[in-house]
Amino acid sequence: MTLVRLKKKGMGAFWNCLGISFFVALPLMTEVCFAAGDAVHDIGRHLPVWTVIPFGGILLSIALCPLLAPRFWHHHFGKAAAFWTLAFAVPFLVYFKEIAAYEILHILLVDYIPFIILLWGLFTIAGGIAVSGSLKGTPIVNTILLLIGTILASWVGTTGASMVMIRPLLRANKERVKKAHIICFFIFLVANIGGSLTPLGDPPLFLGFLHNVPFFWVTTSVLPHMLLATVILLAVFFGIDRYHYGREETLPREEETKTPIRIEGLYNFLFLAGVIGIILVSGYWRPGHISIFGIEMHYQNLLRDAVIIILGLLSLYATPQRLRQANDFSWGPIKEVAKLFAGIFITIIPALAILKAGSQGALAWLVTSVNTPAHYFWASGILSSFLDNAPTYLTFFNMSLGRLGLSEAMIPAALATGTAASNPQFIAYLTAIAAGSVFMGANTYIGNAPNFMVKSIAEEAGVKMPSFFGYMFKYSIPILIPVFIIITYIFF
Repeated sequence: MTLVRLKKKGMGAFWNCLGISFFVALPLMTEVCFAAGDAVHDIGRHLPVWTVIPFGGILLSIALCPLLAPRFWHHHFGKAAAFWTLAFAVPFLVYFKEIAAYEILHILLVDYIPFIILLWGLFTIAGGIAVSGSLKGTPIVNTILLLIGTILASWVGTTGASMVMIRPLLRANKERVKKAHIICFFIFLVANIGGSLTPLGDPPLFLGFLHNVPFFWVTTSVLPHMLLATVILLAVFFGIDRYHYGREETLPREEETKTPIRIEGLYNFLFLAGVIGIILVSGYWRPGHISIFGIEMHYQNLLRDAVIIILGLLSLYATPQRLRQANDFSWGPIKEVAKLFAGIFITIIPALAILKAGSQGALAWLVTSVNTPAHYFWASGILSSFLDNAPTYLTFFNMSLGRLGLSEAMIPAALATGTAASNPQFIAYLTAIAAGSVFMGANTYIGNAPNFMVKSIAEEAGVKMPSFFGYMFKYSIPILIPVFIIITYIFF
């Protein structure tokens, strides 16, 4: 593949990603104009629980089809996602008309498009960073790589750290026979738990930052929980990896000439820093918004998305072809994520609306049963395992504010430990919500955006990853759930 073809395919992948959303969005814009005058849509009060069936359907398709019909899924996963999307969107539009059009267009413009732009930008930039040299995937080396990725995740985001670290990890373990467990622990630590210390790490924490939670509050509040989880998981990983590695040492290994470790494409770290910087700026700079078909589009968010696109294109054109070839770089994973998550974002609408309706929605029993920090930790965590963890965080965040009679303006003072205005109960609630939303995103492949992308990249590299349920029952439930129980017992 020539460099020109790679760049053209990169642009094609980007426009393909955006085209998925605009293809759905454009026919709705006329309808939305009529709904623009409605300030609030409380459809969650009227939606029954069975409206989440299409969402469950797309999750089951992701879980079962690669196992039961792998050839069909490989060629037609986009059509399967489109089927479940239409199964929800058509009756939703027929019954709620303009309001339904507004809700679908809102989640595409405000949530999905920025989401896929960020993923595309980080995927493109990180794909130009090549680590070469004799890096052998021993248990000690793998543990160190996981630790480095975990530390990076809070400062360059779970997606950025995952895209930077996954290819060196795969290359180091190229000769290993048993390596699916390495990728699963990578998802646990780098793609999720590592991003729990700053608003840059994971989308839920960034939402909290946008709603007046101080930038470094989460760093000190969740640090003990994160350190405990990381130490336990790294120790468990080292034991498991050492066991598998010991059994493989009897296999004949090809001798290779040792070469020093070298990192090429370092200028891409400047592009990564630019992405993180503009995300940070968008949290502090709030110049106002423009209304597009009745949907508020904030200027800082539009600037953020534009800058990320520019930085991704600069990386694409500045990085030599050989570096991306050395990374086995292709656009397949980002296309798969774009298509599947377009369906997930649309079919998730009723689940989020019902949750936001609180005690007036069909899941009132769940909302009213959440009372203690431990409840908040597990409720926000379990829902974040299957729903988008950002709106799940925001739902419980607002629930805790309402329970304690606090406004957003009162949050900094309420979180200032040791002052007269501090609110220990709110501190406990918010710590539990932050930890639950970020940590338990590791419970499934769809709990956090990088999970699915890491899985796709690993599979393209020849790693036989467990199925959706295989991942849960073989890895996340027996390994993560006991860790979360320990955290609950000690902290909550």
